[in-house]
Amino acid sequence: MLKTVLLTACLLTPPAVFAAETLKPGAGEPIQFGTSYVLESKLLSEKRRINILLPASYGTGDQRYPVLYLIDGGVKEDWFHIAGLVQLGDMNGVTKEVILVGIEGTDRKRDLTSPSQDPLDIKELPTHGGADNFRRFLASELKPYIDRNFRTTAETGVIGESLAGLFIVETFLRQPELFTHYIAVSPSMWWNKEALSYQAADLLKAQKPATRSLHLSIGNEGGGMRGGLDRLMAALKAAPPAGLTWDFQDFPGERHHSIYHPAALPALRAAFPGPNPIK
Repeated sequence: MLKTVLLTACLLTPPAVFAAETLKPGAGEPIQFGTSYVLESKLLSEKRRINILLPASYGTGDQRYPVLYLIDGGVKEDWFHIAGLVQLGDMNGVTKEVILVGIEGTDRKRDLTSPSQDPLDIKELPTHGGADNFRRFLASELKPYIDRNFRTTAETGVIGESLAGLFIVETFLRQPELFTHYIAVSPSMWWNKEALSYQAADLLKAQKPATRSLHLSIGNEGGGMRGGLDRLMAALKAAPPAGLTWDFQDFPGERHHSIYHPAALPALRAAFPGPNPIK
C-alpha cells in the first residue's frame, strides 16, 4: 500500500523545481543563419534587404559557386524554409553547393505581378503591375552586386511559391536568359484571368536555344490555378524550346500553404544535382 502511494505521488508531482534550477536561461547567444545586407535600389526607389547564405566551404579556397535567388527571401518570409534545404543538401551531397540570395519583399503584390485587366485583380491588389521593374532590378542591380562581391559562376537559379511562382514562370517565358534554372511552386496562374498561360505557346516559340531547366509543381488546387498551369504544360509538351529540361510534380495531398517544402526538395535536387544525388 505504501509503495503504491509513493509511486502515485512521484507520477503526479511535476519536476518544476528541478527544471527551473537546471534550465534557467541566462544571457544566451544569438543563432546566426546567413548574413543580411541592405542594397539601395535606384530602379525601385527604395532600400532592399538581401540575405545571403554562403556554402560551408566558401572560406577555404577560391572556388566559385552557382547562385540561387529566393523570391520572398526575408527572415519573416521563406528564408529559413529554403536556407535549411540548401544547407542540408550541401551537407549530404544531394545538391551541389550554392550561394543562396534571399530577396526580402516590401510590396510583393506590386513586384510579382504584371498589369491586369481583371477588375477583381485591380480591386484586391491595387498596387499591382510592377513585375517588369522588379525584373530590371534583378538583372541590372542585384545580380551585378552579387557577382561583384562574391565568387560566383554563370549558373543561376530562382525559386518561389504562389505569386513568386507566377513571377518566375513569367520571367522564364519573357526573359529566359535571366536565370539558368527556374523553380515555380504552385504558381498563381489564375492572375489576369490566366492570361499568361494563353500567351505561353507564342512566348516559347520566340525563345532561342539554350541550356536551362524549369521545375513546376502544384498542390490540390483547381480553378484557374490548375487550369493555367495545365495550359502552360500543354504548350511545353507541344513545342519545348531547344535545350530546355523541364518537369512537373503533382502533390494532391498538399494544400497551397503546405506544398513549399515537399515541392522545393525534389526541385532543388533536380536543378542542382550534387556529387551524391538521389537516384
